[in-house]
Amino acid sequence: MLNTYIPILLVLAFVVANAILMIGLSHVLSTFRPTAAKRAPYESGMPVLGTARERFSVKFYLVAMLFIVFDIEAVFMIPWAAAFNQMTDLRGLLLVEMLVFVLILLVGFVYVWKRGALEWE
Repeated sequence: MLNTYIPILLVLAFVVANAILMIGLSHVLSTFRPTAAKRAPYESGMPVLGTARERFSVKFYLVAMLFIVFDIEAVFMIPWAAAFNQMTDLRGLLLVEMLVFVLILLVGFVYVWKRGALEWE
């Protein structure tokens, strides 16, 4: 029984030893000499205009969350479509279920639109 796990343990030991060896060699053979120019942040060749601690507008986060919500909507529709194709006896119920789901998302989208969350200034 233990003989079946020996190849897996050997591969695991090799991976761990290889990782330790690579990290150790990178520290030993490193030629990194920190200077002021190397420590400066690189922004596509442009000089830095502000600090990294600059505050973002709340609308930025709101648009990001809306993107995630409506992106997840598409992820839920793919398995629904597969189930809809396979379950011929429940197609009416599945169609009503998806229509309710899309209606709820549409109400949320209209609410966000009317509140002005999608208007970027």
